[in-house]
Amino acid sequence: MEMTIDQKRALARDLIRRNHQAGPPVAVVERTPPSLDDIGEEFYRPEQFPVYKSLLAQEEVLKQLGVKNPYFNCHADVSRNTISIEGQNYINFSGYNYLGLSGDPELNAAVTKAIERYGTSVSASRIVSGEIPLHRELEAELAAFHGAEDAVVFVSGYGTNVSTIGHLFGPKDLLLHDSLIHNSAMTGCILSGARRMPFPHNDYEALERLLREHRTKHERVCILTEGVFSMDGDIPNLQRLIELKAKYKALLMVDEAHSAGTIGATGHGIAEYCGVEPTGVDIWMGTLSKSFASCGGYIAGCRALTLNLRYAAPGGVLYSVGMSPANAAAALAALRKLDRVSDRVKSLGDNSRMFVSLAKAEHLDTGPSCDSPVVPVIVSNSVHCLKLADRLFKAGINVQPMLYPAVSEEASRLRFFITALHTPGQIWFTVDRTAGLLREVRSER
Repeated sequence: MEMTIDQKRALARDLIRRNHQAGPPVAVVERTPPSLDDIGEEFYRPEQFPVYKSLLAQEEVLKQLGVKNPYFNCHADVSRNTISIEGQNYINFSGYNYLGLSGDPELNAAVTKAIERYGTSVSASRIVSGEIPLHRELEAELAAFHGAEDAVVFVSGYGTNVSTIGHLFGPKDLLLHDSLIHNSAMTGCILSGARRMPFPHNDYEALERLLREHRTKHERVCILTEGVFSMDGDIPNLQRLIELKAKYKALLMVDEAHSAGTIGATGHGIAEYCGVEPTGVDIWMGTLSKSFASCGGYIAGCRALTLNLRYAAPGGVLYSVGMSPANAAAALAALRKLDRVSDRVKSLGDNSRMFVSLAKAEHLDTGPSCDSPVVPVIVSNSVHCLKLADRLFKAGINVQPMLYPAVSEEASRLRFFITALHTPGQIWFTVDRTAGLLREVRSER
């Protein structure tokens, strides 16, 4: 019933009386906005940025330990099983040239031919006028390699994950990733704005619990994993992941950066290694800088996926310059040669297994690495790790320490990248020296 004028006035008087009975209104304290004098140097002077100060502190630690900075060593030749640094030759375990195709005469000739025809740059984004035939030929070969309908290449492997994940998913979606997924995928997850949940490394029961609880609360859900994990060198159970993604109507994305060309009877990656149909994976991601002796990244999958990325992913074909003729030609030549160097794939597997077997015999901790070219030697102490890497370098072995925050302190390690070109003698010598020098380092105060 509508109130009369008198009733409205009475209600107003009652409200005023109640306000007076409640006491005077609380005073609102106005804060004076900060002046320019209140802004500290750490917000506008790079030399005061916390990361820079942390780097200076690390340099001081290296001086106190008496070890050389192990990073940014400049090499003077092709990174193969050996490498030249500052005029000295080293056995090299710090490069991704898994099959020895970087520097291969056939690839060099293909690159030279491409440069002579197309120049050193395509000089535009592909969608504008930077498309050359090599781009589409390379994508067709990559699609065939993965048993997919199509593929699209990016100029950066890291940027492939960032741009693809950031573009395909949004705030209404859920991304379930292995806790050891690469930083590039993590960055893509954050950029997307989607809800992100890690599951314990290769723990499929935990993954299913998350799917069971959260799948229906989101629109798109994607499971993210790697073909060979870049820190531990182990391989996930792809069949189990495909079963879970199908059961819960999710997508599955596999990062094959370290598995394409390195595992499986003919080097065709984790699908071949696990004996599963590659079409069970929705999004194949890979890099061209490792087995394929070039630079850049790619996504392979159905045509609907690649068309989406080709026309709309900001960091892909749309706003980025097209892949250089040299890089496209190198990757294309490597893909076409892969089936003719299947013996190198076998040698790579044999070398990796030999390294792990010898290391275990010396009681070195190689973690869960199995059948892959990534073999950690876990030291579990950053100072010991730095000292061990330095002494190995002085002994003629180039291998990099991986420390916090790349890994946790208790997981600090040396990370050995095995290649098909390493000889049994180089592997035996390296494992022997690593075991002996680690015992020496641990015995010191």
